[in-house]
Amino acid sequence: MRFATWNVNSVKARLPKLLTWLEANDCDVVCLQELKTTDAEFPAAEVKALGYEVATHADGRWNGVAVLSRVGIADVVRGLDGEPGFPEPEARAVAATCGPLRVWSVYVPNGREVGHDHYRYKLEWLAALRATVAPHTGEPIAVAGDFNVAPTDADVWDIAAFEGATHVTEAERAAVAGLTEAGLREVMPRALKYDTPYTYWDYRQLAFPKNMGMRIDLVFASPQVAETVTDAYVDREARKGKGTSDHAPVVVDINL
Repeated sequence: MRFATWNVNSVKARLPKLLTWLEANDCDVVCLQELKTTDAEFPAAEVKALGYEVATHADGRWNGVAVLSRVGIADVVRGLDGEPGFPEPEARAVAATCGPLRVWSVYVPNGREVGHDHYRYKLEWLAALRATVAPHTGEPIAVAGDFNVAPTDADVWDIAAFEGATHVTEAERAAVAGLTEAGLREVMPRALKYDTPYTYWDYRQLAFPKNMGMRIDLVFASPQVAETVTDAYVDREARKGKGTSDHAPVVVDINL
């Protein structure tokens, strides 16, 4: 079974890229983030033409998440238990059972600036995510998406460039580490080029050709899933060219 996660940074703007990628990569399940559309306006017909069922949670703002599946979709849940809002809960998490795997597609709040209300919201949201998935870590589950957190200093191109910024603070990293403390394991992908499997490169300052990246798109899985991983990688090729997302997909092969 192959599943992937990809922040597409507007599913409508990236639709040609997404469809081409889906056709080429033979994924059974795909988690998408930052849809920037509504449930009603999601291009479901185009995706279904490739054999995927769709579960979305999207309200037309800058967020929105989806799960695409060729192995069935059941028990769809939108949002987290006790989910905080800013001020109202946003479309940042959707779960579905796809064949033997329960999958969460998540888009963690950015945090904006350390000390900002949105930073506190980010930490509260991550706490709610942990509380939601913790009772299920003994089941075959995966939590995948854009976490907007680089787990270690090695996961950014230059840690000095992030001094005093979000995405690298101890509080954010501790909140993400809470998922492993709850019983999940991080699935570490390999890089197809260079040494570090970055998943995001800013559009500015020639960040992509200079490989000034960050690893912020993450996959966590329960032990019974993580132990069956046969491969995991960042598809850096999908970040190339015009009209692409600033994120690359993370692809995971498992043998449940």
